[in-house]
Amino acid sequence: DETGAYLIDRDPTYFGPVLNYLRHGKLVINKDLAEEGVLEEAEFYNITSLIKLVKDKIRERDSKISQVPVKHVYRVLQCQEEELTQMVSTMSDGWKFEQLVSIGSQYSCGRAQQSEYLLIVSREV
Repeated sequence: DETGAYLIDRDPTYFGPVLNYLRHGKLVINKDLAEEGVLEEAEFYNITSLIKLVKDKIRERDSKISQVPVKHVYRVLQCQEEELTQMVSTMSDGWKFEQLVSIGSQYSCGRAQQSEYLLIVSREV
């Protein structure tokens, strides 16, 4: 304006950690605040030392997430031979085929002999 003041229209939520870094030289980010938003602000103001710190923090967070052991839930479904194709093709919600076990029981359905199977499927949680 006429007095030489500038208006910087940025999100104050993400500017808080930037301002505190400039005041104290330490990066403190609230746990509910996305590091990527703070990174965007640091890049906007071109604060290279802060950019490096935030990128390091993001890498650290992402490496912790990738180190979480994957767990599996298993389901065992009993089905007849004629139902196998339909059951496998209609699996959804992340379920995947693991193993097929013949339980060997033969029974007659009309003139055809039918076998029964256990279909084992799993899903990551």
